[in-house]
Amino acid sequence: MTNIEQVASARVRHSSFVIDSSFVIRHSSFRVGGAFTLIELIVVVTVIVILVGLILSTVGYVQKKGARARAETEIAALSAACESYKADNGVYARGPATAMTVGSTTIPANVTDNLDAKTKGDPTNTTTPTYGQTSLYLYTQLSGDLAGNQQATSKSYFTFKPQMLAIDTYGYVTAIKDPFGNSYGYSTVQQTGTTTAGYNPTFDLWSTAGLTTNPPNPDTITPQWIKNW
Repeated sequence: MTNIEQVASARVRHSSFVIDSSFVIRHSSFRVGGAFTLIELIVVVTVIVILVGLILSTVGYVQKKGARARAETEIAALSAACESYKADNGVYARGPATAMTVGSTTIPANVTDNLDAKTKGDPTNTTTPTYGQTSLYLYTQLSGDLAGNQQATSKSYFTFKPQMLAIDTYGYVTAIKDPFGNSYGYSTVQQTGTTTAGYNPTFDLWSTAGLTTNPPNPDTITPQWIKNW
């Protein structure tokens, strides 16, 4: 058998293992053509980032709008409770006349007369008088819970939902909390006779809507609050 015949015979015997070179080229071309280029990947990632940003901003807007609506409802309900309190007691909740201890918090005397919404716009500020001290005093008067343990011992004018209360590690109430996670502000400063501080001659009740500017600018900051004036 000649060399040519031997090669032909071998190709016949092993024909099932012979891979046509043209197939290899076509298969390779298919793999390269089906892959993403670097530019295409960058474009896809950019589009995804933009979409995620739009979704997050929309969710944030909806959450903030919902928090504002809840704060408006709570302030209206608390204000109505203050009116019921006044109907029974002849005065709005104001004080305390002397320092009082509620749970683990000491409320200074006349704290609601000393908080001024015009000068103190940061509910996280810990310098007396604080938002927490004034709202805690309001809580004791409207809930009838003077000990801060969520157990009323006198007449209650308002039923506080759990999400409205800031609770410390001992289980005591420390403040009335707004939907933004800060304390509501409560002031009776104009009942002292001044007209330059505060806004209402009766009481001021407000949420800073998450803002912490101190002092608050009456033209740009205070209008963003949720308030009873």
